[in-house]
Amino acid sequence: MAEPFVLVLYYSRHGATAEMAAQAARGVESVAGVAARLRTVPPVSADCEKTGDEIPADGPLYCELDDLRDCAALVMGSPTRFGNMAAPLKYFLDQTSSLWLSGAMIDKPAGVFTSTSSLHGGQETTLLSMMLPLLHHGMVIAGLPYSEAGLLNTTSGGTPYGASHWAGADNGRAVDAVEAGLCRALGARVARLAVGRRA
Repeated sequence: MAEPFVLVLYYSRHGATAEMAAQAARGVESVAGVAARLRTVPPVSADCEKTGDEIPADGPLYCELDDLRDCAALVMGSPTRFGNMAAPLKYFLDQTSSLWLSGAMIDKPAGVFTSTSSLHGGQETTLLSMMLPLLHHGMVIAGLPYSEAGLLNTTSGGTPYGASHWAGADNGRAVDAVEAGLCRALGARVARLAVGRRA
């Protein structure tokens, strides 16, 4: 029987959200009895005739519905787009009706993370926007408790709604140690909840 896995699903344009996903996966892997599975989604185009490659040129594979159906839990991330999740991630989630109809995601733990260019650029609203479809799927949302010292020490990203990162106006600011630690904490918390659910 395959080891249960936490799906770490994300979309990244400039690399910060991908780095956060890698940190969340490290957090997942710190918990015994569960593995991390990194997956991304393809970009979308305003040109309806354009199609992309089925396999990305580099990085994780594109997520399939089976990845969602078979996961023990989900950690999901997106850069913010005007206080909302990015269109590629929303487009993917819009195609999950079959999972909703079957109840495949009910009671699975989930957490969310985001990256913004400006310090007050909609981190919390983006996190909430990602929670909405997960709630419709019947998932159990896990945020970050204030027992995580990083929430009290951060000068950039980090919220009780989920991990976050401030990338700067040019998107050149790297994920700092506090932000990375909160990503790992989120991954570990969701993984612990997944393991506890299966016990």
